[in-house]
Amino acid sequence: MCGQRVLVTEGPVTEDSAPRPRRGRRGTALLIALLSLLALAVLAAFLPVPYVKIAPGPTFNTIGEIDGRPLVEIGESTEYPTFPVTGNLNMTTIQEWGGPRGGLTVFQAVAAWLDQSDAVLPRELLYPDDETKADVEQRNAEMFSTSQSNAIAAALTYTKIPVTAQVTVTMVVEGTPAAGNLRAGDHVLTLDGSTVTDSQQIGDAIHGRPIGTTFVFGVDRGGQKVDVSVTSADNPQDPGVAYVGIGLGPNFVGPMPIQFTLQDVGGPSAGLFFSLAIVDKLTPSDLAGGRFIAGTGTISPDGTVGAIGGIRQKLAGARAAGAELFLMPKVHCGEAAGYVPDGLRVVPVETLTDAVLAIEAWKAGSTVPSCPV
Repeated sequence: MCGQRVLVTEGPVTEDSAPRPRRGRRGTALLIALLSLLALAVLAAFLPVPYVKIAPGPTFNTIGEIDGRPLVEIGESTEYPTFPVTGNLNMTTIQEWGGPRGGLTVFQAVAAWLDQSDAVLPRELLYPDDETKADVEQRNAEMFSTSQSNAIAAALTYTKIPVTAQVTVTMVVEGTPAAGNLRAGDHVLTLDGSTVTDSQQIGDAIHGRPIGTTFVFGVDRGGQKVDVSVTSADNPQDPGVAYVGIGLGPNFVGPMPIQFTLQDVGGPSAGLFFSLAIVDKLTPSDLAGGRFIAGTGTISPDGTVGAIGGIRQKLAGARAAGAELFLMPKVHCGEAAGYVPDGLRVVPVETLTDAVLAIEAWKAGSTVPSCPV
């Protein structure tokens, strides 16, 4: 028996009294590690982080339809007829997670960081700490509306159709004298009976009268003429100066009504393609010509194309939708380098005229501009 371990019992050895192997330290450590990983996974799935994810969004054909209506709808005019169009002139978009729009989790941030078509940026680079979801949506809606107005001016100027600028209420600040009286979108026709020709005229009149003066705004609100009374107050940001709490800007109109039916999209970057859609419909050349063209860029009333955000995501979204040609502001050439999907030709432009000429040259198989290498 020497060298053997002896178990002494007071009775017969049974299943209950037999020795059981003890759980080793290695097994306990493994269990703790697994539980820790599980806890971290749960946290990663729900714990918000101060970052914003930017990903490719849907594209919309500006010469196509949305819910059975043209995305860009031009009213009938005997003097300025519209022409049939074919193909695609798709505006591109991005989608965001995080920031004022909602929380971005650790898991989502890491997954986006690993995806070349997504971007993850610190929240403070895009939004002030005190900016709310409502603030962001209002600002994007205002920029979207401005892009449509600018597109009308640029396209009608290009096609040599007369353009008229209306003075328009672009925003009404809550808690100010104008709140509940004037509305964003009101076209100001008169002030105290005098015809309004520009926004400076209104600002000078309000600032030049004593605080507490009541002004009568004659506005066009959805086609109806309305008189609205607003009494000025002391500007908390500039004490001693009268104000009513509105933003004013130009709204451009032509001799025929032009409407945009796309909803739930914001920002200014569709301006170039809104302009191209109007040009395509008002000229007989069939600009898109059955081809699939996409792109992005802001537009100024004079036709200048400006910078946008999310160019890499928009390139990916355009190619995924089937685009062959992509027009973008020239200033983004450096940012787009290395991120152009296979099968997509990218053409940098600086004006609406550049964009039209590039499309025509590309359709004809001629040389088109490219980004400098």
